[in-house]
Amino acid sequence: MFNDLSSPAAFLSTRRSGKPRDMVAPGPGPDQLRAILSAAMRVPDHGKLAPWRFVVIDDRDSFAVLLQNAFRAQRGAPDTEDVRAIDQFARQSPTLVAVLSTPVEPSKIPLWEQQLSSGAICMNLVAAAAAHGFVAGWLTGWAAYDPHVLKALGGGGNDRIAGFIFIGSPGRELEERPRPVYDEVVHHWP
Repeated sequence: MFNDLSSPAAFLSTRRSGKPRDMVAPGPGPDQLRAILSAAMRVPDHGKLAPWRFVVIDDRDSFAVLLQNAFRAQRGAPDTEDVRAIDQFARQSPTLVAVLSTPVEPSKIPLWEQQLSSGAICMNLVAAAAAHGFVAGWLTGWAAYDPHVLKALGGGGNDRIAGFIFIGSPGRELEERPRPVYDEVVHHWP
């Protein structure tokens, strides 16, 4: 069983993202999404800077147009496969939240710690969605690194898109993926 909510330990040991392309309605309603985003904000944040922002993307048609235009500006005219992939990315899952890393500068808090807080908020958002009975997937892709997309989502300066979090209901059974081998990634020092 994935995303076992019987206890925090059970959840952490069975946590599994959903594939955005497999997500279906329903997604969270406005009150549920507010609760999910509020829970996601409970992350380590040295200096209490809140160096991140959420952008809930409600108009998927306009988002698809934004991505098509950004792709053209970066790579030229998209071919049919590119158009289909861009459109699928923009429209998959009932709910889509872009997470922006918005470091506070100047600050005595190192940039890296602020960026880590943005990564933590993405993970908390995925976990909070599961805690509310949904599945979520954290994706990046070329759009997360595109300056046109960043600017359209309200980012500037040293801001970056930490990821796109897709939230919905599973349209098919979740499947396990390969996991790291414990002894290959855990070392004791000295």
